Amino acid sequence: MTTAGEARIRVMTVDDHPVFRDGLAALLAVHPDLELVGEAGNGAEALEAWATLRPDVTVMDLSMPVMGGAEAIEAMKDEDAKALAGGQTLIPTLKQRLASPTTLVDLNGIAEIKGICLKDGMVAIGAGTRHAEVADSADVQRLIPALAHLAAHIGDPQVRNRGTLGGSLANNDPSACYPAAVLGLGATVHTSAGRAIAADDYFQGMFETALGEGELITSVDFPVPEKAAYMKFVQPASRFALTGVFVAKFLGAVRVAVTGASESGVFRWPEAEKALSANFSAGALDGVALGADGMIGDLHGTAEYRAHLAGVMARRAVTAAG
Repeated sequence: MTTAGEARIRVMTVDDHPVFRDGLAALLAVHPDLELVGEAGNGAEALEAWATLRPDVTVMDLSMPVMGGAEAIEAMKDEDAKALAGGQTLIPTLKQRLASPTTLVDLNGIAEIKGICLKDGMVAIGAGTRHAEVADSADVQRLIPALAHLAAHIGDPQVRNRGTLGGSLANNDPSACYPAAVLGLGATVHTSAGRAIAADDYFQGMFETALGEGELITSVDFPVPEKAAYMKFVQPASRFALTGVFVAKFLGAVRVAVTGASESGVFRWPEAEKALSANFSAGALDGVALGADGMIGDLHGTAEYRAHLAGVMARRAVTAAG
């Protein structure tokens, strides 16, 4: 049951349970002017059964069918609309009153943005695919084990079973893990506008991406590297990366992406890429270091500390890649 406006209670999904019924009765006693609104098929029947609590109870049919892709795209044209995927960022934001969208567009019923398949020699992952599904995928484990490992260590089990690839990339938290994989692997982000955005063009700063207004991520294509690994130094409370590094070796090139460290969000480390392209070994990074300028400094670690961690995690990632 959630409050929607100053004088309305919306009963979302309930049954005729004594605890709920008694709580509703107590609420009505304290706030006699509340309007009750129930969803047909759930709260509506319950409210009608409880109408004796207050004769003027209003029951409205607020139910709606599961959205398809076209409906979601149309709904996102509302300038105040927010897309709801796993809700791992949006729900806490709403609870803290940091956002108050007039429309929430639930993407969870859109089958075409879910799943994992092989396409043109790459691993294609739908934006609505859960972290746990990426971690458990036999194809991902076989072709890009570093990506499966990354997904298996995002947050905690609750986060991994609700959070989605697309949600993480659309939010582009500066300490999130997936951006490092997308940038490190040189992936391509596909959108509802029919665009294919290269990773190097997609990330545009802290919480900033190349997505346009109302544009949704539909899938991501990951090239298969010769070898790759991701290592992060975990912030214990949030399980975000205090600093994380994704290293990927391709034929004739190495990509190194760093997350959690920079005030500008995820970024590539050209000096490390050059050294590792010449000699793919942890020792090749001796003498290669990031400067502290532009690094995040907070109660969890100074800018200098994060710059140092990037080097440590990069060496560990190269060693893990083998």
